[in-house]
Amino acid sequence: MPRQTPRIELPECRNAPSVALPAIGQGTWYMGENRVPRQQEVAALRHGLDLGLTLIDTAEMYGDGGAEKVVGEAIRDRRDDAFVVSKVYPWNAGRDSAIAACEGSLERLGIESLDLYLLHWPGSIPLEETFEAFERLRDQGKIRRFGVSNFDAGNLRAMEALPAAGDCATNQVLYHLGSRGIEVDVIPWMQDHHIPVMAYCPLAQGGRLRAKLLSSTVVNEIADKHGASAAQILLAWTIRPVGGHREGPRSVVAIPKASTLAHVDANADALNIALDDDDLTRLDDAFPAPREPVSLDIV
Repeated sequence: MPRQTPRIELPECRNAPSVALPAIGQGTWYMGENRVPRQQEVAALRHGLDLGLTLIDTAEMYGDGGAEKVVGEAIRDRRDDAFVVSKVYPWNAGRDSAIAACEGSLERLGIESLDLYLLHWPGSIPLEETFEAFERLRDQGKIRRFGVSNFDAGNLRAMEALPAAGDCATNQVLYHLGSRGIEVDVIPWMQDHHIPVMAYCPLAQGGRLRAKLLSSTVVNEIADKHGASAAQILLAWTIRPVGGHREGPRSVVAIPKASTLAHVDANADALNIALDDDDLTRLDDAFPAPREPVSLDIV
């Protein structure tokens, strides 16, 4: 039998059924900032949609709204092909300000509704007030789901006391082979609550956050074994099965950014890499997870 595409599943919530998505999506941090030609960024995102990388993550912060405009151009006439995620600044996450911020994101994206809207990181506005705004946005049909980002275990435990917490769809956090702190307390909490993790910077920003990852002898030997690149091994590791259920839903979706068609192809191909137990043991030995809770990595 052909191997199934690894997927994550967002649980059912009010007004939205459960949805399965490929375990690798598309990030847009640093898009819309004239680092590369705009049409190149648009073409990369559209190519990703062609390859089934349907989840596109963006934020009002990225390029001061510029990334949302790039996404809007990429999904023009293709709205049904994309699962669009955006994020609100914590200081815009108030009872009324979150409504205005979401409407601004929708205008830049050129769409009527977000598939998922996240609080970008914890701020001074009470989470209860933010979730109240998110529920209003959902009732108005402007978002389908909501969630959080950059929440550590303490934030998640505090969130659990809120009635709306049961509808939290994900927690987007930094996660890669060189930053495994969330495995101690964040991932277990989320697994207990059947909430998938959304991993940003799964390639450690092309190695800038942890230069030794891409040059690691172990990573490159495993890459050679699979006929892959070191970056593809990092992606395959991030979305690896938990508990040995290789054909079931994964617990992590990775959202790497790609600005070239070749890079998009490589990211999509990483979905086909199945790391075996020996690979995982070697990677664990080379880049072990901490044994005790550590501060959440944020960039």
